[in-house]
Amino acid sequence: MFRFANPYLLLLLLLIPAMIYWYVRNHRQKNSSATLRYSNLGIVKSVKSTPMKQLRHSLFVFRLIAVALMILAFARPQSGQKESKVQTEGVDIILAMDISSSMLAEDFKPKNRLEAAKVVAADFIRGRKNDRIGLVVFAAQSFTQCPLTLDYGIVLRFLEEVKTGMIDDGTAIGMAIGNCVNRLKDSKAKSKVVILLTDGRNNRGELDPITAARVAEAFHIRIYTIGAGKRGEALYPIDDPIFGKRYQRIPVQIDEDLLMQVADITGGQYFRATDKTSLEQIYAEIGEMEKTKIEVKEYTRYSELFLPYLLAALLLLLLEIVLANTKFRKIP
Repeated sequence: MFRFANPYLLLLLLLIPAMIYWYVRNHRQKNSSATLRYSNLGIVKSVKSTPMKQLRHSLFVFRLIAVALMILAFARPQSGQKESKVQTEGVDIILAMDISSSMLAEDFKPKNRLEAAKVVAADFIRGRKNDRIGLVVFAAQSFTQCPLTLDYGIVLRFLEEVKTGMIDDGTAIGMAIGNCVNRLKDSKAKSKVVILLTDGRNNRGELDPITAARVAEAFHIRIYTIGAGKRGEALYPIDDPIFGKRYQRIPVQIDEDLLMQVADITGGQYFRATDKTSLEQIYAEIGEMEKTKIEVKEYTRYSELFLPYLLAALLLLLLEIVLANTKFRKIP
């Protein structure tokens, strides 16, 4: 970008035409009035015109250019470069995932609940920017599969390794919330969030979910709870040593009242996912509610360019003075 800091001074360039008019008019008047008288003009006519005589007007040209350059210098030409400063206020998010054996129920086609939850969670992770994300898994106990990090590749790799059987079977929702709180309590993020997905009822662990939720609320941690499973009954695969793999219908038992209470206590929200599509919609809705604040400040940094103009003008004025007193010196 280019600009003049004092553009109103450019109006002084109107002096240039006035100077030209004055010079031409003055030059004509001098030519019309004789200053020397000769009895015989033959001597004068015999004097040949020289290149130096033809260049006598160059002094005035130098002065014009010098004046124009000085006006441009006083107008302060500046070169600008646009820069931007990005300020982000990220969100710290813990994905708490139930990996109990009931997550193998195949009501989230084309795969079971756990595999569908992993696919949707992976898409959610890829869609975040500037947010730290961690992963907690739970069954009878809870442990951190991946701590909070901005390296989404690491989170996705740990997510891919999640499977049932990593922990003794059961559903310790309170312990999962407690683990998430432990990871988020010292966070300086503007928003601290837990997305807890389960398909059962709290039946293991030493920590009650409601108590854990109150602890989370004390640390300003918001919990979004998701109940995963179709309503009624779902097909659950059983490996029979005699008949091989077969399916058994099991009732879907999600403690929705508990999950609603946990969400309400912490200022979150409860969702029910009955298939993979609804689960995708839930994660998208949570993503919209927990947007990262990005503030972009644009500004232009200017550098002064007047010095070359000023130096060139002074050089031309000096050249005019030297030539006027040497090569183009006038006889008084």
